[in-house]
Amino acid sequence: MPELPEVEAARRAIEENCIGKKIVKAIIADDSKVIDGVSPVDFKASLEGKTIVAANRKGKNMWIELDSPPFPTFQFGMAGAIYIKGVAVTKYKRSAVKDDDEWPSKYSKVFLELDDGLELSFTDKRRFARVRSLEDPVSVPPISELGPDALLEPMTVDEFYKALSKKKIGIKALLLDQSFISGIGNWIADEVLYQARIHPMQSASSISKEDCATLLKCINEVIKKAVEVGADSSQYSTNWIFHSREKKPGKAFVDGKKIEFITAGGRTSAFVPELQKNTGAESAKAAGKRQQVKVQKIKHNDSDSQDEEPEIEETAAGKSKVKQRGTNTKRASTNKKSKESNSDDENDSDDAPKKSGKAKQNKSSKGKGGDQKKKTRGTNTAAKRKLEESDDGEDMDDNDASGDDDDSEQDMDQKLSSKTQSKGKKTTKQMAEPRQTRNKPSKKQK
Repeated sequence: MPELPEVEAARRAIEENCIGKKIVKAIIADDSKVIDGVSPVDFKASLEGKTIVAANRKGKNMWIELDSPPFPTFQFGMAGAIYIKGVAVTKYKRSAVKDDDEWPSKYSKVFLELDDGLELSFTDKRRFARVRSLEDPVSVPPISELGPDALLEPMTVDEFYKALSKKKIGIKALLLDQSFISGIGNWIADEVLYQARIHPMQSASSISKEDCATLLKCINEVIKKAVEVGADSSQYSTNWIFHSREKKPGKAFVDGKKIEFITAGGRTSAFVPELQKNTGAESAKAAGKRQQVKVQKIKHNDSDSQDEEPEIEETAAGKSKVKQRGTNTKRASTNKKSKESNSDDENDSDDAPKKSGKAKQNKSSKGKGGDQKKKTRGTNTAAKRKLEESDDGEDMDDNDASGDDDDSEQDMDQKLSSKTQSKGKKTTKQMAEPRQTRNKPSKKQK
């Protein structure tokens, strides 16, 4: 993507080869997306017969100054380039046109033929460039909205530091903002931040004055070097990150150190984590929040953590209660089948499901109603024991249940039920009736 060095190389190529020459022919592409704000016919008429006086640039924008306005203005976009046929411009590879190349290219947007036979073309394969015809390019957008040119209008350290201290966005995003400083694009931003050892996401306002001075120095040195060699990347220093930033993740290294890629300022950014640390008050605060979240996650997953012990104990207790309740129910079922003689245990076991089923009723039963139920339950148990004592003498052991025992127990329950009915106690009747159903002998026992 053309940045300040590439656009400056194109400007210098025009300045060196086209100044003082007249345009005898112009061909304008019928592409309203690239040719902005003027028809091809009007644009053509404004160029032919004019003499080229100068070639100017600000940031990544260039315009050709003619002997009278309007002037053709070029915003290079992502793939804009100037080609000059017949001129061996080796410094700027995009200006090199081979004899067997298509000419003008099918991607040509503005083609100019000069009075000495020299031919110039502005091409844009991806159609992100903009070409305009303007009376005064510097007084209208986009040039009027640009910040100081990184090459022609360098800031002082104090100016740069003061400007950064007011910006709380990432430094990479700020450098890409053409209204802040014009001419810096993606690869230059990555390069200067790497050489200054500053993380792309570092908050601009958190950068110290010393680091600001280092960064400004790197900006000036990288841009001057790139312009000096005519944007010929083969002549860039071998220790620049530029040479490895296009490699695949995991295979990109500079001076033996791994290069990683993140998105900063909306662009893929190459940096070296080992050298470029995200520091500063805001960064430390953000890092603290991340650490706090990490610690909370660790505590949440740690079963031995003191913070989690009460919750684990409650959970364990809950499971134990459920498990015990299930065991009691199972035992009660077994006791019903084997007709255990221990009436107290059986009564407790039988009452457990009833309590759970009548929880709300028992809770709401207070005062006389509650006491009446307790008395009835006590009378029930006492009567049952008397009947057991008057039984035929057979022991009702847990392991020796028989059909006669079943009959005796059934008779006993019937007597209890009759006794309860005679007293007119509705609650006792509700308790006795389920016992009759539960104590009926099974088909297998019959």
